[in-house]
Amino acid sequence: MRIEVHVHGTLQLCKGVSLTQVENSLRKWLDYLDVETIAEARSQEPEEPGIVFHRSDRTLEICWTGEVGRNFVHRLQEALYALGPLTERASEIELTHYYEDGRDEYQVLFVGPNAAAIHQVQRNRMIEDVTGLLSRHFGPEDVTQVTGLVNSLFDRDLEQLKTETSETDFQPSGGSLLHFRKKHLH
Repeated sequence: MRIEVHVHGTLQLCKGVSLTQVENSLRKWLDYLDVETIAEARSQEPEEPGIVFHRSDRTLEICWTGEVGRNFVHRLQEALYALGPLTERASEIELTHYYEDGRDEYQVLFVGPNAAAIHQVQRNRMIEDVTGLLSRHFGPEDVTQVTGLVNSLFDRDLEQLKTETSETDFQPSGGSLLHFRKKHLH
C-alpha cells in the first residue's frame, strides 16, 4: 500500500560540507526514490522545493512530498542518521503521513552530530509540548512541577544511555513523537 508523506525541516550543516557529502549521506533515501542526486528528488507538490543544499548559509532545506511504501520511514531514518555527523547542531525533521481514509499521522525525527545533541533537542521538544498542553488547564507552578519531572526523566535517560552504550555505538531513535493533525501544504 502506498501513501503520501511530507518531509519537512532545515538542517544546519558544518563548515566545509559539500554537496557530494550530503548526497552520499542521503543515499538510502535517494536510492529508495530511484534518483542519483537531490536535484532529481523533486516533490510531487510543484510549490515545494524538494531537497535543497544551500552552500552559502550551510543549510539543507527539506520540503518534499511523495507517494511511498512501507520501507520509506526506515530508509529515511538511515539516511538522516548518516547525515547526522555533517550537522552542526541537532534539529527536527517533521514527517506527516496522509492516509486515504483521511487520517494524518505526524512524526518528529531527530538529526544531530551526536546522541547528546539529539537527546537535548528531544528534551526541548518534549518540554515545549508538555508546557503547551498543561498550560491550557493548569497554572504556571503546576506546569513547572511537571516540566521539572520531565527534565529529571531525560537526565536519567541520558545517564542510562551513557552507561549502556558508547557514543559511537549509539544510534538514536528515529522519532518518538506522534500525533494527528489536518493536512497542510507549505
